[in-house]
Amino acid sequence: MSNTVNLKSKEGKPYCFIDKIIASGGMKDVYFAPDKSYVVAFFRDKQDANSRDRLSNIVGPYRQKIFEGPDGDYWKKLYCWPSDIVEFNGRLGVIVPTYQPNFFFQFGSKNNDSNNIKGKEKEGKWFASASLRSSVVDPRELGDWRKHLQVCINICRSVRKMHASGLAHSDLSYKNVLIDPTTGGSCIIDIDGLVVPGKFPPDVIGTPDFIAPEVVSTLNLKLNDVNRKLPRRETDLHALGVLIYMYLLYRHPLRGKKVHDIDCDVKDESFRMGSKALFVEHPADLSNRVNPAELKKTELLWEPSKRPYSILGPYLKDLIEQTFIKGLHAPNLRPGANDWEVALVKTVDLLQPCLNPNCEQKWYVFDNSTNPVCPFCFTKFKGVLPILNLYSFRRDKFNSDNHRLMVYPDMYIFSYHLNRSLFPNEKLTDDQKKPVGYFKFHNNKWYFVNQKVIGMFDMADKKKEIPIGGSVEIRDNQQLVLSKEEGGRLVHVQMVSA
Repeated sequence: MSNTVNLKSKEGKPYCFIDKIIASGGMKDVYFAPDKSYVVAFFRDKQDANSRDRLSNIVGPYRQKIFEGPDGDYWKKLYCWPSDIVEFNGRLGVIVPTYQPNFFFQFGSKNNDSNNIKGKEKEGKWFASASLRSSVVDPRELGDWRKHLQVCINICRSVRKMHASGLAHSDLSYKNVLIDPTTGGSCIIDIDGLVVPGKFPPDVIGTPDFIAPEVVSTLNLKLNDVNRKLPRRETDLHALGVLIYMYLLYRHPLRGKKVHDIDCDVKDESFRMGSKALFVEHPADLSNRVNPAELKKTELLWEPSKRPYSILGPYLKDLIEQTFIKGLHAPNLRPGANDWEVALVKTVDLLQPCLNPNCEQKWYVFDNSTNPVCPFCFTKFKGVLPILNLYSFRRDKFNSDNHRLMVYPDMYIFSYHLNRSLFPNEKLTDDQKKPVGYFKFHNNKWYFVNQKVIGMFDMADKKKEIPIGGSVEIRDNQQLVLSKEEGGRLVHVQMVSA
């Protein structure tokens, strides 16, 4: 039976752990507290003064900056942030809260968990590979495509908050970001190595597949060489783009058929991910296209010619190009985490449920074409669909917001759809998170049911207000005013039939 060890932090706060290693990473050994509410992670190597100072700042000022503000509780579910420092037998350790239960596999792998992953952490690699998703992971763990979009939104928010606080993660990858596609949740871990530009340099270079090209191509230079590129905010943004691409398309954006050195795999890999990195879907340079003959059967449906990045819709398509074409070798051109977050939220508003009940992904971006088709199971859309083009009241007139809502039965709209000044993030109040109305399809007609919108009216009859509790039929070319406040929205209806 393992012993329970009692110890105190520098400030005298008591902690304890069971003297049995439950996990070991590259740098630390991890032990459970008796009630499993937290773990104690001890560094195996002696930490120098700079590392100790970094840790003190991470559990002190940087933690306070994020968690003790007005939105502090919101961030607790998006990070697994160290809360204190302890020492035992000459080893430095950090106190870290235990992961939330939804970040452990409930069912594990197929065939009665033949891969023995039930109860283990949900590292993102299991959900970012078409092969692992299809052949290994239990389908009940996979969620759907809409939940994957929510996963990406949550990751963007976490990165955005870190960067706004003057921090960089330095090792964003699917190893250090746990995700739960069944709920859309994500949690950034391994935070004890955060980078503070000009103060705390990175301890690690990153994880292969996610290291930015400029870092890979200068690895052979000495650390103090002015031309050596180290992890920072811009390298986080490369890794963020890779994560989003992989979580939505289940393949890597740079691993194509191009070979740069046939004699040395190490050099070939360095060129592939470094100085000669090339987007596999580059529209002008086809030399790194994916070769279907080299793929497993389970990967074929996800190769780019079958499901190109354009299926992500216009907002994400633009950012994919900005990241992997314009910004691949120009770090200052990479979109920020906030840019990704906005594009992902607007993409969620473009979703339609697939008409095929057996579609694995369940949702897809409606492309507004005359013959829209689900790109995942190739089921054609049939029916009549209202598309709401959003305009907002600015400078005494309604201006286009380049934002659309694709309507489906029983779809709700929220306060952030009523006014451009609101955005669905940590700033929303509980009341603003409640729906204000919904859409119904009845007797081959579409209706909007007003639950909470005050002063709503149809431009065709400005005198007739649509009262709370009332409804209005949705018609082609209709203009509905939701709010005439500054930033308030007008929707222009476009009916699409297929």
